[in-house]
Amino acid sequence: MIMASTISFGTSNSGFQVGSNFGSINIQTWEELEIPPKPLSTVPFASDTDFIDRGMLLEEIHRKSSIPGSRTALVGLGGVGKSKVAIEYSYRIRENSPETWVFWIHASNATRFEQSFQTIAETVKIPGRRDRKANIFRLVSHWLQDNRCGNWVLIMDNVDDDFLCKPPLASREGAPDGLNCAPGQPLLSFLPQVPHGSIILTTRSKQVALSIVDSSNLIQVEPMGRSNALALLQKKLGTQTNQQEALLLIEALDFMPLAIVQATTYIRSRAPRCSVAQYLIQLQKSDNRKIRLLGYDADPLYRDWEASNSILTTWQISFNHIRKIRPSAADLLSLMSFFDRQGIAENLLQDSPQKFDRFKHINDENEGSGTESEANNDFEDDIKTLTDYSFISISQHGTLFEMHRLVQLATHRWLKIHGKKEHWKQRFTKVLSAEFPTGEYEHWVLCQSLFPHVKLAMSQRPDSEASLREWAALLHNGAMYAWRKGNMVDMKEMATRAMETREHVLGPEHEDTIASISVVGLVYLDRGQLQEAETLHFQVLETCKKVLGAEHPRTLTSMANLGSTYETQGRFQEAEALHSQVLETRKKLLGTEHLDTLTSMSRLVSTYQGQGRWQDAEIMSTQLLKISRKVVGEEHPDTLSNMAKIAMIYQDQGRFQEAETLQLEVVEAQKKVLGLEHPRTLTSIGSLASTYGKQGRLKETEKLQLQVLESRKRLLGAEHLDTLTTTANIATTYWRQDRFQEAKALQTQVLMTCKRTLGLEHPATLANMANLASTCWKQGLLKEAEKLQSQVLEISKSVSWPRAS
Repeated sequence: MIMASTISFGTSNSGFQVGSNFGSINIQTWEELEIPPKPLSTVPFASDTDFIDRGMLLEEIHRKSSIPGSRTALVGLGGVGKSKVAIEYSYRIRENSPETWVFWIHASNATRFEQSFQTIAETVKIPGRRDRKANIFRLVSHWLQDNRCGNWVLIMDNVDDDFLCKPPLASREGAPDGLNCAPGQPLLSFLPQVPHGSIILTTRSKQVALSIVDSSNLIQVEPMGRSNALALLQKKLGTQTNQQEALLLIEALDFMPLAIVQATTYIRSRAPRCSVAQYLIQLQKSDNRKIRLLGYDADPLYRDWEASNSILTTWQISFNHIRKIRPSAADLLSLMSFFDRQGIAENLLQDSPQKFDRFKHINDENEGSGTESEANNDFEDDIKTLTDYSFISISQHGTLFEMHRLVQLATHRWLKIHGKKEHWKQRFTKVLSAEFPTGEYEHWVLCQSLFPHVKLAMSQRPDSEASLREWAALLHNGAMYAWRKGNMVDMKEMATRAMETREHVLGPEHEDTIASISVVGLVYLDRGQLQEAETLHFQVLETCKKVLGAEHPRTLTSMANLGSTYETQGRFQEAEALHSQVLETRKKLLGTEHLDTLTSMSRLVSTYQGQGRWQDAEIMSTQLLKISRKVVGEEHPDTLSNMAKIAMIYQDQGRFQEAETLQLEVVEAQKKVLGLEHPRTLTSIGSLASTYGKQGRLKETEKLQLQVLESRKRLLGAEHLDTLTTTANIATTYWRQDRFQEAKALQTQVLMTCKRTLGLEHPATLANMANLASTCWKQGLLKEAEKLQSQVLEISKSVSWPRAS
């Protein structure tokens, strides 16, 4: 049967390499025993001292959410105060029931949803949460289902999209939809309905709400009533106001809480030069305020606005004022509007270019009298201005900022109208590109927090050449991180855009362009598009030789990538020639214990295995394992992979007991270090199943193979090459048990998929065609078997795998 190759990376930040990764990886191999905390709240916002209770709204939420296993939705227009209500309710829960957990989930997109699950796992100290490939959704879901953990309320804020109800793209595109560890099932399935838990969500979409909750548990949040709106206005102003003027103002603001807050903040900050009456005059002057901000009704942005025009008007009045009194705060808001509106990190903004520009300006203009603390004070004053005017909100710890969706849209539109959008888009690109690392294992925590911003940056392509370089570098690094997390959808899109941009801006022979072409080549290889992968890797190698020289690190990496492509095609002699050349050069330049040298040894072992040269493979793999243990440690993932290679060599030599013993050791270690569903762990389980099969222990073989198949279907999708390989292996196990009908059904399914997705000439297609022919022969279907065998022979003759040109 065919076996899919394992693909990983080398150590250089300058590009990718197929092969084992011996880079510096921080592995937590065990966790100290931790005492779980007492029930607490993860709500990131403080209670609003000016909150106005709207009649029976909180009581209705409590009544519906008190039903065991309930799901309740707060539905309303943007700016109507849904999140404020949810925050207030969370504090009342904790006040009335301190033994109840309250969890807050940012649910505007799948990536933020995952981050919130990570926060929950860390808060309640779920064992195994820090494994590199821990399935965080499953860990948290199991914790929520355990009634020993106590009662809980989970609040999902801004569920405005239906991503929770859709299976991640793994089942359709072969990747987990931007998620680190979500199997191919809807994320909603990880939110259990249990007697000791309830879920509350806020959304602008009634349709989305009804896909999650029953219609009886839908609560419509309307604009405030007259008395509540008046109370909010008076609380925010903090002074006695003329009631008639106050009534006129709240009516002009359509009783919308966000508009009232923005208006009263403006009045209070400018008192006594601005009163309610004077603010009313400003509103009246804005006769055509919607068109003034949005341009015209046909503008696509106009259709995004669901709130009343009052929010647009109050935003514009406040923003114009801020621009006059504190331009740096308006600049900061402009920059913030390009980040994902949930979870903007303080360090991103403090290190932003305009802060350093202001600091430099202070020093230049005042002959060095400025200090860095003054620049920091400027930043803090800017933040205070924006929070005072309700343009942003701050987490309780003061390190994360959020921006209301309507504020973000209004800011973007203003920037576009005034010709400033491109300027701030480029500032955003510069800041994020400088902060986002290369995606190495030790950077995963930082990458995870910044990745939502990187995904947003994909739709913010700048115009200038200098900014395009930064944008392409950002997407390239994002692709590296997405690859290492198994997120092939985002990896492919980011890598392709980075490659195309670099080809246009830098030219096809620039070193950065070459790196991005290599990444796209690996996408093809992962998808089984072997001819496309070969073409790109050959192109990269030839360019590297010409531009960088035969012994440049990137040239050697490109040669190794092409060698691994040949190996996947079954062209082992060509693969061996390339891997041997790379190994000898790296030994000469780097030494025998350099990480890149070890990578080359690992790839050469694979080519020996593919040729059946077991003795050569065993000698080199034993040497490799010894060095690997010395250089990177016993439990490093690549040390474990080297052990797995030796076990397979034992198996191929018929040394089944030695193979089984070593494989059991590897599987247990990989479960602990990488997680049960890491690709390397699944490969090792499959290899153990193969060892059982060769010993005639077919029931044990079948059990393990079905376990691997279930995981790969969820993680990779039904049409991924690794999934098809596992399905074909199960068919062989059925065949060996004389279950020919079941074997034929699976083989037919695999063959049809291989033909459609990989083509007739792909090695996987030919191998499965031959397997199906064998099954037909066993069933006495001789004509069908002969026809398939003839096809295999004819196609094999025509497959020459010519060198790419």
